[in-house]
Amino acid sequence: MNIAALNLRQAIMYKMQGSSANDVQETITDAIASGQEKTLPGLGVLFEVLWQNSDQATRQSMVQTIADHLPKQA
Repeated sequence: MNIAALNLRQAIMYKMQGSSANDVQETITDAIASGQEKTLPGLGVLFEVLWQNSDQATRQSMVQTIADHLPKQA
């Protein structure tokens, strides 16, 4: 597979394929701890996987958690 020909979403999925739950947790933890904006697209792809594989109740819970923890005023 030519990774250079992949779009960003595909490249992230290719890099993460075969990852264990521990690997995924480490990836998320490291991305958040680094604070680098370049890690945000990868986290977005992982969130997309989570969202697409969650039922409506879980999605609502995620949305509520996010809404509850956003700043009240910008």
